[in-house]
Amino acid sequence: MNDRSTPPRPRQLDSPVLPRIFKHVGRCQVWLYRRTGGRIGGTWRIGAGFRKPVPTLLLEHRGRRSGTVYTTPLLYIEDGADVVVVASQGGLPKHPQWYRNLCANPDARVQIRSRCSDVTAETADPEQRARLWPLLVDAYADFDTYQSWTEREIPVVVLRRRTG
Repeated sequence: MNDRSTPPRPRQLDSPVLPRIFKHVGRCQVWLYRRTGGRIGGTWRIGAGFRKPVPTLLLEHRGRRSGTVYTTPLLYIEDGADVVVVASQGGLPKHPQWYRNLCANPDARVQIRSRCSDVTAETADPEQRARLWPLLVDAYADFDTYQSWTEREIPVVVLRRRTG
């Protein structure tokens, strides 16, 4: 599923080194984001984000097997009171760990800039996804490229703020 306007999938995505690099870069981004209230690390400026920066949040989620709390930086959009993220993992064939963790335990926490909120995660149903996907691609055009690089349907995740 690759047309002339979509760049070919880089072979480097299959490198076993890449996940380790992402892990270390992610940890640095989380550290900076927390210490600066998102002033540093709160905007994604890579790929399509170079010309049109995308806001970034921190997602705290619990490991489905270990119970360990992990923090993952993710691009997001807001949809009314909800926050929407994409389990793209750069178009890799498998869903990211954070998404599998949310499927097992949907209670999570997000930090947007210096504001923290408890949320409940829900994978968008086909109708929601059809409505949200164009908004996500408008925010970060590379999501469409990632979808073209994988056979799986990339999940869209709605994070609903919990009150009380």
